[in-house]
Amino acid sequence: MIIRFLKHNRVLFFSGLIYLFSISSLMAHGDVAPQPVDTTGLEPLGEEWKERNPYSGNETAIEIGSSAYNQNCARCHGLGAVSGGIAPDLRLLEHNAEGDEWYVMRVRVGAVRNGVTYMPKFAVSDGGPLSQEALWAIRAWLETIYTEE
Repeated sequence: MIIRFLKHNRVLFFSGLIYLFSISSLMAHGDVAPQPVDTTGLEPLGEEWKERNPYSGNETAIEIGSSAYNQNCARCHGLGAVSGGIAPDLRLLEHNAEGDEWYVMRVRVGAVRNGVTYMPKFAVSDGGPLSQEALWAIRAWLETIYTEE
């Protein structure tokens, strides 16, 4: 029955496939422009990057970071930082110097494999859209949801 349908209705069938693919791409996240982050209430950090999170445990930073994460990171890393499998699950990012070092490297350098950008640079200092304050606020929020799996 399907073979007979395909023989007689190829145009209809392929039009339907094109329609389904176009709708699914519209419903997916797609390319979303980074959203600005209001860091009012956070101590300015200056030009030089901090090695450790200066906002760790800071309630204002955690609140700002939660919102900033949802606006700028969740589309790839998942709501609540629960990854869908491609991007790292950020709940597993250790709350220590090594975790901070990895985080800074990723938000500043990004991740490119075989010429494909998996994560863009996010730090203003490196050509991205977000300030050091905004990025450390996101890290402060991530620390609150850390899990060992």
